[in-house]
Amino acid sequence: MRVVVTGREGQVVQSLLTRAARHPEIDIVPLGRPDLDLTDLGRIAPAIADARPDILISAAAYTSVDKAEDEPGLAYRVNAEAPAELARAARLVGAPIIHLSTDYVFDGASERPYRENDPTSPISTYGRSKLAGEVAVRAAQPDHLILRTAWVYSPFGRNFVKSMLRSAQISERVAVVDDQHGNPTSAFDVTDALLLIVDRWRQGGDRAMGTYHFAGTGETTWCGLAHETFSISRRLGGPFVEVDAITTAEFAAKAARPVNSSLDCGRFADAFGHRAPAWQSSLAVVVRSLLQPR
Repeated sequence: MRVVVTGREGQVVQSLLTRAARHPEIDIVPLGRPDLDLTDLGRIAPAIADARPDILISAAAYTSVDKAEDEPGLAYRVNAEAPAELARAARLVGAPIIHLSTDYVFDGASERPYRENDPTSPISTYGRSKLAGEVAVRAAQPDHLILRTAWVYSPFGRNFVKSMLRSAQISERVAVVDDQHGNPTSAFDVTDALLLIVDRWRQGGDRAMGTYHFAGTGETTWCGLAHETFSISRRLGGPFVEVDAITTAEFAAKAARPVNSSLDCGRFADAFGHRAPAWQSSLAVVVRSLLQPR
């Protein structure tokens, strides 16, 4: 089965390529620049047609949450208009589309983890652009699965965990927000979920289309994630610094963040029989791979 994934260097596509050897029956084909440029909407459909996907995974996105406030046009083009074109192109070639989305489609006011049918009300340009992408994909390709995830980290690309470990090399202390709650999620776990979906579809099982949440099991704050990262690092002989808890107001980021963006992943578990591991165990795998590369 030929699975085309948008992007070449992103955390999910790199994780998919790393896991590909475990699934010889699935051919993972990354599609990024220059063959696919999500800012060039007119070239998306021809690129997808040339790639000949059996399944299309829309993984590439504009993810700079603060920068999106200054570049709303670009954020919407990449996160909303491009997914619409991808979904239309997938429908034309007869391929279902899996579109990755985010916990930031919620406003964070809930006192419990968000379910798929909870009202969306994003509070940042990034979140609004990703929600617009969801709406566009649903409208353009009925044969779709939208997978919302959260706080993704990995050995690849730019992410919070890698930033923390780098900061330990230049500073004795770091200040990290301690009043935003969510589910840290390894890109490897997202990859395993995607491959589970693909394998179900490959074998002709119930496609279970629609919108699902999939994120690391358990929740914490960014400060809690930093503490655990350094705790694991210290056990492995890696860098360690003290972590100071601060508030969102003290951090003073340009874009608003949800206070609570924890996701309820029960619907995915019911449909596919799988949950992500506890976030602490997945984090240990990634930190070890960063400190002890093969």
